[in-house]
Amino acid sequence: MSNTYKSAGVDKEEGYKTVDKIKKAVGETHNSNVLNHLGSFGAFYEIGGYKNPVLVSGTDGVGTKLKVALDTKQYDSIGIDCFAMCANDILCHGAKPLFFLDYLACGKLDSEVAAEIVLGMVKACKDNNCALIGGETAEMPGMYQPGDYDVAGFCVGIVEKDQIIDGSTIKTGNKIIALPSSGFHSNGFSLVRKVFPNFEEEFEGKPLYETLLVPTRLYYKDIHKVLEEVKVSGIAHITGGGLYENVPRIIPEGLCASIDAAKIKIPNIMLELEKRGGVSREEMFGTFNMGVGMIIVADAEHAEKVLHLLDDAYEIGEITEGSEKIDLKF
Repeated sequence: MSNTYKSAGVDKEEGYKTVDKIKKAVGETHNSNVLNHLGSFGAFYEIGGYKNPVLVSGTDGVGTKLKVALDTKQYDSIGIDCFAMCANDILCHGAKPLFFLDYLACGKLDSEVAAEIVLGMVKACKDNNCALIGGETAEMPGMYQPGDYDVAGFCVGIVEKDQIIDGSTIKTGNKIIALPSSGFHSNGFSLVRKVFPNFEEEFEGKPLYETLLVPTRLYYKDIHKVLEEVKVSGIAHITGGGLYENVPRIIPEGLCASIDAAKIKIPNIMLELEKRGGVSREEMFGTFNMGVGMIIVADAEHAEKVLHLLDDAYEIGEITEGSEKIDLKF
């Protein structure tokens, strides 16, 4: 019997089935700026309507949150996570997402699983007026075990050069506004899985995995609703490393984000992890978003407008002088 690619562990037919299952849905994310369709070697996206456009890009994955999805066979939210982790990053600079590409790797391809993951990306793209214009599915036996998947994404957005937000205009007296997260989002799951090894256990009346797999919140509509009416000085996406690592990324030298941790509305699942795992409060804030998915920095007048525009936003601190870029008061 001669060797074939299939005998080596790669089933091309399953790849074709995946494309068939997602092609129509992916096409529904396209607009007149997309000049070709799924299947080309490269994806074409035409830019128009800008005076001095700057492209803003971001790439990310969902980390070991994938293990929770794979172990419980719940795949529909992971694609949303992948898109959100990329798109939320570029929002920090005032960019609007234009297009998205994905990369899906596995040990043995199951077209049903792959399609469900990609269809989550499709849903997120539609909700954010973004086109899913390309991707890659890699079946790699020997690198991954059957049943294992990894996923990553790449998002490109656009902003006028004179409207880029980079934190450079942040000054003392600016207010710090928190936008709540939807949960852990896609960070810290190595610790989550260590403390909560049984995803099927009950938490607040439902299986724990339902809480753990709530997808990363998409902030596109909220952020651009604000930017249409309010001048903001800085925006930070609170991902891995929590407030400690992400807030300083936008704070100019000589200034400090003084944050009152007592004002932060911490989700019950995070309080349960802290208690059950014996994790210190400082470690929690250095690992998880702790209920804050994004922060907006603006002067007092504009901060009031942000709070008026976004029902669930609330103030957690202000900018002061200081050599440390963040001071988190417990």
